Amino acid sequence: MAKSKNKYFVVWDGVKPGIYHSWEECKQQVHGYIDAKYKGFTSLEEAQIAFNSSCWDYIGKNAKEQIKKANALLFNEFEKPILDSLSVDAACSGNPGLMEYRGVYTKTGEEVFRQGPFKHGTNNIGEFLALVHGIALLKQKNLQMPLYTDSKTAIAWLKKKKAKTNLEQSDENAMLFELIARAEKWLAENEYSTEVIKWNTEVWGEIPADFGRK
Repeated sequence: MAKSKNKYFVVWDGVKPGIYHSWEECKQQVHGYIDAKYKGFTSLEEAQIAFNSSCWDYIGKNAKEQIKKANALLFNEFEKPILDSLSVDAACSGNPGLMEYRGVYTKTGEEVFRQGPFKHGTNNIGEFLALVHGIALLKQKNLQMPLYTDSKTAIAWLKKKKAKTNLEQSDENAMLFELIARAEKWLAENEYSTEVIKWNTEVWGEIPADFGRK
C-alpha cells in the first residue's frame, strides 16, 4: 500500500480537539473515542481552515456513512489491532435470553475465560461483565496489555461503573444480578491501568472473541 500523503490531522470530536502533526498524535485523541470525528490533510493551511470550519463540510452530506469511510481509510493506512491483547465478547439467544460471555487472546483466539450460559440475560449485560472480568483478570495476573470490546454500551457502563440495564430481576436471573453487583463493587473499589479500546469492526471484521452466531 502506498504511503499516505496526509501529514496533518484535524480532530473535531475526540479527547482533545485540535490539529495534530502525526497519526500517532491523532490516534491518542480518537482511539477508542466513541463517534470520533477526524480527517487527514496534506498541508497545515488546509488543516487550519478545516479545523475552523464545520466537520460536516469535509465529511459530507451522508454524515454517518462518511465518518465510517473516513475512519476506515485512516485505520487501513495507519492502524492495525494490537495482537498482544485480550478481546472479550458476549452472545445472547433472545433479548432477554440465554447469555454467555468470554475472553480470548487476540493473536491466537485461545480462550482465556468463559462464563455462562445464564438464563434471562441480555447481550449488553454480558458485554459489561466480560469487560470487567477481563480487566480484573489482567490486574490479578499483573499483565500489561490492552483489552478490546466491540460494545459502546459496555464502555459507557464501565466509565460510569454502573450497569444501566432496564432488565428486571427475577428468580431466573438472580445469579446474573449477583455478578453485576460484584462487578460494580470491584470497579468502585479498584483502580486499573488496562487500556480499553473499541474494536474497529468496520475495518478489522468481527472481534476474535465473537461467538460466530450472527
